[in-house]
Amino acid sequence: MKQLDKNHKPADIESKWYQHWLKNNYFSSNRSQDHYTIVIPPPNVTGKLHMGHVLNNTIQDILIRKARMEGKNACWIPGTDHASIATESKVTKMLEDQGIHKQDLSREEFLKHAWQWKEEYGGTIINQLQKLGCSCDWDKTSFTMDKNYSEAVLESFVQLYNKGLIYKGSKLVNWCPKSQTALSDEEVIFKEVNGHLWFIKYAIDNSDKCIEIATTRPETMLGDTAIAVNPNDRRYKDLIGKTAKLPLVGRSIPIIADEMVDPEFGTGCVKITPAHDLNDYEVGIKHNLEMINIMNADSSISDKAPEKYRGMSREKARKQIVYDLKEINHLIKEENYLHKVGYSERGNVPIEYYLSEQWFLKMEDLAKPAIEAVKKNEINFYPNHWVKTYNHWMSNIQDWCISRQLYWGHQIPVWYKKNADRTNPKNWFVSSSAPDDIDNWEQDSDVLDTWFSSWLWPFAVHGWPENDSTIYYPTNTLVTGPDIIFFWVARMIIAGFEFMNEKPFTDVYFTSILRDEKGRKLSKSLGNSPDPITLFEKYGTDATRFSIMLMAPQGSDVYFSEKGIEIGRNFMTKIWNASRFILLNNDLNSSDNINSDNFDKFDHWILSELDNTIKKSNDFFDKYQFNEAIKTIYNFSWNEFCDWYIEIAKYKFTHGSEIEKQNTLFVAKKVLRNILKLLHPIAPFLTEEIWQFFKTREEKDIIVESWPREVNFNHYDSSEVDLFKEVISTIRNLKAESNLASSKKAEILINVKNDSILLQIENNRDLISNLSRCNELTIQKNLEKPQNSAIGILKECEIYLSLDELINKDEEIKKLSKRLLQVESFIDNINQKLSNSSFLEKAPENIVQNEKNKVSELMIERKKIISNIEMLK
Repeated sequence: MKQLDKNHKPADIESKWYQHWLKNNYFSSNRSQDHYTIVIPPPNVTGKLHMGHVLNNTIQDILIRKARMEGKNACWIPGTDHASIATESKVTKMLEDQGIHKQDLSREEFLKHAWQWKEEYGGTIINQLQKLGCSCDWDKTSFTMDKNYSEAVLESFVQLYNKGLIYKGSKLVNWCPKSQTALSDEEVIFKEVNGHLWFIKYAIDNSDKCIEIATTRPETMLGDTAIAVNPNDRRYKDLIGKTAKLPLVGRSIPIIADEMVDPEFGTGCVKITPAHDLNDYEVGIKHNLEMINIMNADSSISDKAPEKYRGMSREKARKQIVYDLKEINHLIKEENYLHKVGYSERGNVPIEYYLSEQWFLKMEDLAKPAIEAVKKNEINFYPNHWVKTYNHWMSNIQDWCISRQLYWGHQIPVWYKKNADRTNPKNWFVSSSAPDDIDNWEQDSDVLDTWFSSWLWPFAVHGWPENDSTIYYPTNTLVTGPDIIFFWVARMIIAGFEFMNEKPFTDVYFTSILRDEKGRKLSKSLGNSPDPITLFEKYGTDATRFSIMLMAPQGSDVYFSEKGIEIGRNFMTKIWNASRFILLNNDLNSSDNINSDNFDKFDHWILSELDNTIKKSNDFFDKYQFNEAIKTIYNFSWNEFCDWYIEIAKYKFTHGSEIEKQNTLFVAKKVLRNILKLLHPIAPFLTEEIWQFFKTREEKDIIVESWPREVNFNHYDSSEVDLFKEVISTIRNLKAESNLASSKKAEILINVKNDSILLQIENNRDLISNLSRCNELTIQKNLEKPQNSAIGILKECEIYLSLDELINKDEEIKKLSKRLLQVESFIDNINQKLSNSSFLEKAPENIVQNEKNKVSELMIERKKIISNIEMLK
């Protein structure tokens, strides 16, 4: 009979089975009924697989593979996002390396390079997702700049514009000077920066007095159009309504009163620069102040500023202005100041608040159905605490700046009549297709925000608007990161109701944040995020998938360590070896026509445990508690099946009757086959390989086999098996605590409390002797403890391990005493650390908990050592 290889070699089976699944179209969804659909969060076309992708896509693959085995029309739609800023930045960098500058190219020339780059590098992430084992319906792969998808994006713009929801206006926006484009609030990352607070005096007109202000950005003073004080601040009541001279510029600006001023900050007076600060912008509108934009798109100083500073970078201008203020005696002092500065997520440079003409989408009314859907539990979040975050953002939603100053993306479908007033909408042509007399029109040069295309993802991938009805919408489950709950999740819900009049999905599972052992978020910049492909090659893809899922409890951060992947590798090896053992003992003449009435207690017990495992794991899967489901499968497979039933089977295959051997083989195969099915969504390659050795001629590949459901074996009373396991475990522990090898033959005495327990243990005498390596086993009532022996106390009995002739008492006491000193020293050191308030404040929570766990483990060891020393004495 064909056998499994002696060693499990993942590299030998992964590609083989993935190609086999593709060849047999197992990933394709083509039935019209009972569908189960997931749309992949489309990774950036610029992307490469990282550990976040591994976690997110393994979860999706588990859901899809399980649904497929449940007989559903499982459809997992893959694709990639064009990622405007990220892709344009990469293409720009590539061109610069070739000596080509973006500003020297026309839009068409740049886009030609961008498409060439996309064709060459854009498939990397797709290939890596296949390496991960993702069972996507690859025939349905979408790209957000495909022809059909692009038509959907443009059509959505036109529909919203025609409803009066899209407008063009001049507002203060987040601006990335590096990419030279507007950004949404969600694309701005705030970082704490050690900066300075400069105190500057402004001379009051027609007076010998001065007013002092404090600022972190002296360069923006060139655009000041007022000074503001709190109307309730008595110090400055007499100055309200007067004017002050703007240093270095010479322009007189009004002193106004506004409650937004914090009297406690700085001097209680603030300069107002409406074109370069969000709060100042609101004050400027309220008080009808002039808005002077003193910066160019690259953040250099514009020609609206005094000539001396024009063309300077903002950093150089800051230094020059501080120097010049000192020279004219208008800089009072300079203080160190820790404050938060907004950075462009993609450009990684400080943003500017920049007065700019942009396109906006009104969001308040659009958001209302999406708020109600979550409120009424039509859409469920896992874990549920994200509902609060969602509701807070949605109830305070702002108009969405949807235009970007880029080439790569969906060009805004608005044309302006040439030689006409572009500010007048009567001279606009808004359509998803160009005007017929195109020579008389010029298209808007901006593109749409990337998220304006991906918010349509759940239905645009199916050909909307041409196909406005599909069996695959609404989808069932969305798996995504909580960091894009606003960027994407909320907006998809809004778009679903707006364009399809229906929710886009029922359940949203938010993945955990991946951190290293120090509590730092895994990131390329920190160098603490391993390359998944390297992990696949080192440990196997199945082991990596299994381990990261085991580490990821719902609603908690994942503390990743490569050591944790070893758990998965060891488990794959354990399953492989158990499968191989069963195959080696498989009798070709064995029959599946088995009478379960002839099963012994161990057969009934393991089938009952299997049934319980199936029920518990299904319950956990249904609640999206993946790591609990996987832990349940792991504990049963490793502890109950491999460590107990397989060990018992080894004895029965050697010493049992023919019926016992047949029954044991039948039960072992039945249990293993169910373990393989439960494991398949998590570890697809290994399970498919082993399944081929156990499936019948009538059965299919495991990927399309039936999903396990419980069959109610739970009536079986396992108390006798539990006592059996407890006795053997206690004997093994006594040996370990006495520093005896588990294989060392020893004399064991069991003092039982009553005849019933005596009979139960006696019935298993030979098996107990075999598994615990006893050369002599005495089972009696009223036994006295031998003088030189270790004792284990159970509820039903006491177990004595005779130490005569097995150990040197004096030597053993000496060894134990030495270890006791080491353990007590370790405990003292850790307790000192835990009593250090500085350590407790600065160390990540998981590090502190690890130290506490170490102390607990050492205290247990200390107690055991003291007990053993007393016993030997």
